[in-house]
Amino acid sequence: MSKVVAITNQKGGVGKTTTAVNLASAVAAVGKRVLLVDLDPQGNSTSGYGISKRGVERSVYQLLIGEAPAEECILKTKYQVDLIPSNIQLSGAGIELVTLDRREARLREGLAPVLKNYDFVFIDCPPSLDLLTLNGLCACDTVLVPIQCEFFALEGLSELMSTVRTVKKRYNRYLEIEGVLLTMYDGRLNLTLQVVAEVKKYFPNKVYKTAIPRNVRLSEAPSFGAPVNYYDRSSKGAQAYAELAAEFLAANRGAEA
Repeated sequence: MSKVVAITNQKGGVGKTTTAVNLASAVAAVGKRVLLVDLDPQGNSTSGYGISKRGVERSVYQLLIGEAPAEECILKTKYQVDLIPSNIQLSGAGIELVTLDRREARLREGLAPVLKNYDFVFIDCPPSLDLLTLNGLCACDTVLVPIQCEFFALEGLSELMSTVRTVKKRYNRYLEIEGVLLTMYDGRLNLTLQVVAEVKKYFPNKVYKTAIPRNVRLSEAPSFGAPVNYYDRSSKGAQAYAELAAEFLAANRGAEA
């Protein structure tokens, strides 16, 4: 059985989708079987793999509302990562889910038949604490939280952690924090070092040693529809995500199917 990791932070602009796209690709690059679920209505993970959102016939929306099974929603990408895409249809799913039975468990139950086919499943959650994110938290084993090295880094984190605790108590008793990833890192700035110290105080023993630097290639890669390790393998961004993947896998030895 695979390990399912939700990548989430309700604060936007923290590198959540960048991490989903590039960590999934870096883990797949070392031979692991990886599925990425784009649970964000913006569909940026989908376009980040070069998939046209307008051309998607079956997406995570059809999976959530029960119109199509997971195996019919999965796309094979040219980057060794399988993808359940997202598109604009998902933006109205929150309203539709309210009327459905076991609305918080739709993703978990939908993914169950295909988990055996993967070592790791990553879920790119939307930048909000809504019913879609609740589905992501109920479907996962652990939560990976990207945090940008900026002044408001810890803003809203207490709310996120409160949500995680509530989900663990009510719906998913095995839910744990996978790790906290520092993004947009610039070690030359005093502010960065102050934020790192605060984050480590807030999440003792959960912060990854690998930090993701500000990097032009990381910013450019999505416009070319490719993960950074395919767009520019020698870039600092690609190297950072390769190091993160190694750290992630070292912590998860034995977790794969």
